[in-house]
Amino acid sequence: MVMSTPAEHPGTLAFDMGGDPLANADPRMRFTFDFVREISRQTDAQRLLHLFRDRFGQFTPRDRTVSLSRRELSSPWYRITRCTDWKEDINPWTQKDRLPLLSSGLLGELLYAGVPVVNDDWRPDPADPAYEYLEGMRSIVAIPLFDGGESINMVVMMARSPGRFDVSRLPDLMMTSNLVGRATQTLILAAEVRKAHEALDAEVRRIGELQRALLPATLPAIPGVGVATYYAAAARAGGDYFDFFDLGGDRWGLLIGDVSGHGPSAAVVMAITRTLLHAFCRDEHHPSAILGYLNERLLEQADRYPNTFVTLFYGEFDARARTIRYASAGHNPPILMRGGRSLIELNAAQSLPLGLFPDAKYADAADRLDPGDNLLLYTDGITEAMNPQGEMYGRERLLECLRQPEFSAQAVIDCITMRLEGFTEGRPPSDDRTMVALRIRE
Repeated sequence: MVMSTPAEHPGTLAFDMGGDPLANADPRMRFTFDFVREISRQTDAQRLLHLFRDRFGQFTPRDRTVSLSRRELSSPWYRITRCTDWKEDINPWTQKDRLPLLSSGLLGELLYAGVPVVNDDWRPDPADPAYEYLEGMRSIVAIPLFDGGESINMVVMMARSPGRFDVSRLPDLMMTSNLVGRATQTLILAAEVRKAHEALDAEVRRIGELQRALLPATLPAIPGVGVATYYAAAARAGGDYFDFFDLGGDRWGLLIGDVSGHGPSAAVVMAITRTLLHAFCRDEHHPSAILGYLNERLLEQADRYPNTFVTLFYGEFDARARTIRYASAGHNPPILMRGGRSLIELNAAQSLPLGLFPDAKYADAADRLDPGDNLLLYTDGITEAMNPQGEMYGRERLLECLRQPEFSAQAVIDCITMRLEGFTEGRPPSDDRTMVALRIRE
């Protein structure tokens, strides 16, 4: 790397970037540049230490290196975690049971002293417990490695001839060895976090599979009505819910709900809500009574799931009379499009979400459904979906698909999902998205 100070710009440096910019650099600068760049590429702690051992030997000649650790041990016990004379590469994190466990002796004294040491004219004691690691060596340098402010590990470099180690380089050795040690610990922690995340993700995935199994497996065969649904969770598990109940006599319960938040906790509350509904909806109850019952039961769970609530719309559709009686607990009003011409929102029975207020009251309302009408139930993950510019999809875009008088229930769903995908440019949903569409046929 050639650097110069241009006369017209004193105090600035000009770099000759042609070819190798470090071709003329000091060897130590070149070594440091290459070394730190290689460190940044490492994702495995064992490979990082191999890199350190191989590269560092270029500037710190030695005949043997031994690594020690007293982690989870008490004086005078310690483990040999690495030795350059070993024929087999033992991973100290995954194969700790294979590491030699020793007591006392020179290496133990150095490790528990926890200070840097250089001895350039030394002979090992044949009675030392670690003599096989010391035999034939005459120079030694010990570098403590700190973790949490304590000297837990140590690198011991040795040479066969006296005076091989430069005492003036000890501060650099201390700094470099400890920085590499910290980088190693970071990689180990990253691997542990990654492993824990994978296990958690697998568990959440299983929760999501169980949750989806609670949703209707088939669409109901309602006389004179076409039915279509759409469901997409923002996470592995979600809090949106839809369902159908055969009440007999061509009467059907229609439900859509949204648990606050998403993920495992929302999925659990959704499962609780479903269980309560399936136990209560089979009997003769008005929609308002069903919501009141759900509110009471969910309030009983409030301590276990704080700050969690459910918005829910429940309607009872009579296929013979073509009427729907409904009640809503803070949910988006379903949209009824009459023949693609006039718009009606089923908002005459709006009340508070479930699981928040003990004194919440719920009422019923009713409307008719005529041939050619399209009814859409949806969660706010549809209308609140955003494009990359931060603009919401909104209700008006939703209505464009409902205004097509010839559209079947499935065509309405397909139209919305296709336009939503284009609007969001394929970005994954930040909230669960659910729709239930009904088309009243002639």
